[in-house]
Formats: sequence, C-alpha cells, structure tokens
Amino acid sequence: MHSSASLRGQTALVTGVSRRRGIGFAVATRLADLGANIVIHHHRPHDLDLPWGGDDLDAVRAGIREHLVDGGRFEDVGGDLADASVIPGLVERAAARTGRLDILICNHAKSGDDGSILDMTPERLDAFWDVNARSTLLLTAEFARRLAPALESPRRPGDRITGDKPYAAPRGRVVWMTSGQIHGPMVGEVAYATSKAALAGITPTVAAELLELGIILNTVNPGPVNTGYLDPETTDRSLDDLDRYLATTPFGRVGRPADPAELIAWLCSPAGAWMVGQVLTSDGGFSLG
Repeated sequence: MHSSASLRGQTALVTGVSRRRGIGFAVATRLADLGANIVIHHHRPHDLDLPWGGDDLDAVRAGIREHLVDGGRFEDVGGDLADASVIPGLVERAAARTGRLDILICNHAKSGDDGSILDMTPERLDAFWDVNARSTLLLTAEFARRLAPALESPRRPGDRITGDKPYAAPRGRVVWMTSGQIHGPMVGEVAYATSKAALAGITPTVAAELLELGIILNTVNPGPVNTGYLDPETTDRSLDDLDRYLATTPFGRVGRPADPAELIAWLCSPAGAWMVGQVLTSDGGFSLG
C-alpha cells in the first residue's frame, strides 16, 4: 500500500509514545519504515499510575531506531502536555532535529481516574480536557504557525486564514485521535469521552482552516485496541464473557496497534492526500455490531 520510502526526508512528531504495546509506538515504527525521521514525545509518569504500568524507555527508543531507514534520525522528548507552556518548545525541538516538521500525530491521551456523570468535578473534567483536547489544539496551532505566511500586521482574533493556493501537494499532515463515543455510549468514561468528542466535532472546522495553508487534518478512531488494558493481569475492567463475545465478531479479536497505525501511515503517505477533514473509524466492524 505504501512505497518503500514514501516519507523519505520528512520528519514526524508522534506524541504519547512511551510503551511498546501502544498505538503511538506502532505509528512511530511504521512511519520510520517509510523513511521518515522520527521525534517521539512521552510522559511515562502517566503510565506508572495505570494498571498496565510503564515500559522501559530505552527499549522503546531502541525499538524505533531499528525501523529507521537509510540514516533516518530519531529523538525523544519528555513532557507533561497538561502544562501548556511545554508545547511550543516540543514543536520547536522536533523541527530543529532536521530543520523541518512535516507530520504531527497527536496520539497522547489521559485515561484512568474517570467516572460516571455523578462523579464529575471541575478538576476531573479539566484534567481530561487539558491533555486530550486543549493540548491537541495547541500542538496543531504551533505546527500550523510554522507554515503560515508572514503578515505585515498582527493577526486579529477571528481573522480568516489565507494561504497561497493552489498547492501542488500537501505541505503538512496532522492526525488527531478520537474514540468510540462517536458510535455509542462509553459508560463510566464521561470525562474522557467528552474530551475526545470535542476533537471529532471540531475536525471539519480546523481541517478547513488548515487546508488554506496546504495542511491536511484527519481524525482517527482506532476502535478497541488492546494496548494492555485487556490483558487479565493488567486490566482495569471486567473481562467476563469477553472471549465469548469476540467469537461472535467477524474476525474474532479486538484491534492490534498495527491496525490503526496502517491507516495513519496511509493518511500521511502521498496516496492519502485526497482524504481531508474526515473522522475515520478503524475497528474491524465493531461499530456495526
């Protein structure tokens, strides 16, 4: 589906890459396979608070380096994206690695410590919003500013974005991650679903604005992907009857990290250039059941 080095020379920043079982790791290695330089962001303290725990970051780094093609470059940056002040520096450091930044994958997410509507507090809602929605929007803004034309006078709030259309090819790619709230209830995950629903809802608006600059934005719902949370020894939910249920599904399994990673790699490839402003579900048909 992709040429062997269709992303050669491009640089990708992938956030939320701290575990080899994670979607972010699968995306980073797949983009590296296609020739991209890779900069990953991680925040391991978040993983340590979850049942499946943290991973060995040295092993994560080594695993990505193994996929780099023909001198591809790699760097990793730690940071808590709940702190908005770290975002400009993260984007600047990613761009400084090779002098360019072509791809932004906002894979990071806060999970755990959620609840029902009766459990919602300002603090809980803000914690999920700040990481999942606010930081994604701010990262995208920093990425886009690098490709925006210089203005003779400062922008005023609400000024329409104007670029230099038409473009022979996309000048940048952004991929956001949403979740299953677009297909049905996510009981007990009100704060998480709220923050992810915001990204799905605002995708067309931001995509239209970015397109003026030649930047393509799409949002991916990866569906149920076992990144450790469905392993019996590390799950945070009941797995009763899971095997029986999976036996009734078309493929008899939940997703693997490589499944959404293939879609994201395609969206970043030349072949995906005509897909713009969409919220795409990669779930093997789970949402159709």
